[in-house]
Amino acid sequence: MHTVIVANAPAFRAEPFRDLLERADLVIAADGGGNALFAAALTPHLVIGDLDSLAPEAAAAFAAAGVTFLRYPIEKDETDLELALLAAAARQADTIDVLGAIGGRWDQGLSNVALLALPELAGRRVRLLDVDQEAYLARGETPIAGAVGDTISLLPLGGPARGVTTRGLYYALDDEELHFERSRGISNVIAWTPAAVVVREGMLLVVRVWRRETDQIWSR
Repeated sequence: MHTVIVANAPAFRAEPFRDLLERADLVIAADGGGNALFAAALTPHLVIGDLDSLAPEAAAAFAAAGVTFLRYPIEKDETDLELALLAAAARQADTIDVLGAIGGRWDQGLSNVALLALPELAGRRVRLLDVDQEAYLARGETPIAGAVGDTISLLPLGGPARGVTTRGLYYALDDEELHFERSRGISNVIAWTPAAVVVREGMLLVVRVWRRETDQIWSR
């Protein structure tokens, strides 16, 4: 089941993702993420969170449309996005796209990246998605989707990533180690497809930025 979650980012616009949202099996608004959906005349299936940032007019319209609300107290241990991810996993979503997760407060954005490592998401295809980039976790052997010229960055999370081997990337890695505090994995490039990365120990955040016509394949 394909689920799209819309997080609460102040400048996020849902319109560029209309096709993705309309094709999804389940659309979840993480509290104020519903405001962007309402502005685009889109309706989620589920609104979840403490509802402290969802506009009253959006809440009223969603309620009139029969949307399910799962309301939590403001004083809680999880962010609204974490609750949305857990709800998607509980509903057996195998593919989860998260919109609006980056671009607001730095603390929230960094926390949103870390949420990709939730144990409840293991075995599911989960990515943070923007109009020209995406981010997801790599453990073991992971294909890297994209076109020749796309920028790929490999960022260790939670400590060093060991035994990192790449295929199809311009700057090759062969059973090497990447460190959390070092920038070696930044700005690689897809040189041929299919591309992939293998991580023997640890995990990597894979960030792909779509290639622009002015990009140079060797830029770093």
